[in-house]
Amino acid sequence: MVHQLTLDQARRIAVRAQLLDADRPGDVVGVAEQLGAIKIDPTATIAPAEQTILWSRIGSSFESVQLSKAVEIDSLLFEFDGAFRPISLLPLMLPAMREWPKRPKTREWLDANRAFRADVLARLRAEGPLLASQIPDTAEVTRPPDGWYGSNQVPIMLEFLQRQGEVAVVGREGRARRWDLAERVYPQNLPEYALDEAERLLNERRLQAAGIAKQKSPWTPMGEAGEPAVVEGSTRKYRVDPEALAALNDDDGGRVAFLSPYDGMLFDRPRLEELFEFTYVLEQFKPKPQRVYGFFAHPILMGDRFVGMLDAEVNRAEETLTVNAVHEFLPFEAEEDEMVRAEIADLGEWLGVTVRAW
Repeated sequence: MVHQLTLDQARRIAVRAQLLDADRPGDVVGVAEQLGAIKIDPTATIAPAEQTILWSRIGSSFESVQLSKAVEIDSLLFEFDGAFRPISLLPLMLPAMREWPKRPKTREWLDANRAFRADVLARLRAEGPLLASQIPDTAEVTRPPDGWYGSNQVPIMLEFLQRQGEVAVVGREGRARRWDLAERVYPQNLPEYALDEAERLLNERRLQAAGIAKQKSPWTPMGEAGEPAVVEGSTRKYRVDPEALAALNDDDGGRVAFLSPYDGMLFDRPRLEELFEFTYVLEQFKPKPQRVYGFFAHPILMGDRFVGMLDAEVNRAEETLTVNAVHEFLPFEAEEDEMVRAEIADLGEWLGVTVRAW
């Protein structure tokens, strides 16, 4: 059976799957379990991405210490590939991690640096947890600096070892990661899955987080997870999470949410355009004269529509949140304006600063 969905239904499914409807979740781990990944990024015109993403779901009861506790003390979340993920995903990821890397150049670099690899693992075994800066660079073959890494090969080796499941991030000092052997960070006696079964279950979790996605989307790969669907006005084939579909009639309505530019809701740009008629461009890397909405403007979601962009920045020295502009795609009605202003006030309260209104 192919489900026939209206555009409104498809949007509501997507919004609810991302926990952006009126029924707010209550805790950090619950958010991570549903979303699958909470992006980590230090750009903090308002707050770092991982904190803004959680605030936009939980609300002002969220405190950053809740996140660090879930990662470093309770071990309910783990850091991998620039995101915090629920520990329930780890056994589904391990089979593919054991097969990594696939690229010949990466395998060649690792093969040429076997002694370096052994040095890093030995240092962590003897002295870990350690920062990358505390581990000597004994690489025999180096990779040239690029936009992500400098000349020091230790961070590269640690990243590669993490992808192979050998090392893991145990915590942070500021923005610097502390590394240790994965066997001392990850829980023991995790369930074991064959590669194909793990991938099938991962696909189901990806679709759970999206609610609905194009069947062959490179942004939200989910294979044959879910059930087939078509959306009015589109000729593309979609897959929909059956649990999200069943919950359509339980819709509690919408609310206003400010989304970090690195929010998972914004990741699948083609879906964003087709379902929400919203073309999102991150202007962080554009020259200032070419920016329309601001360096790190946050999209404003109201119910199941994107209605504008919030350009705001925190000044911690002055303890203020300056709202440079609220860009309205269409002029707000009085009630909509009131809702946006109330959310800005809540944002200022959560940050513990005074709001300087536009």
